[in-house]
Amino acid sequence: MTSKFWEGECCEYCGGPIAEKRVNLSRKIKNKYVLIERVPAGVCTECGTRYYTANVLKTVEETVRGRRKAKREMVVPVYSL
Repeated sequence: MTSKFWEGECCEYCGGPIAEKRVNLSRKIKNKYVLIERVPAGVCTECGTRYYTANVLKTVEETVRGRRKAKREMVVPVYSL
């Protein structure tokens, strides 16, 4: 089921159309990185700028604050240049 929330909206930076997509977000919380998968977002089809609704941002905040249990953990290689 797709939302029509972003229908007719334009990017504030380039004026391109915005389409709803599912994206991955990575955040650093207390010196640890977390990955949040399949986050609904409005994404500009021209420049890629992402937009999030208030309820999605609230859910992301609750998630990174530990109010939701992670589905899995993974090891990430770290490189330094």
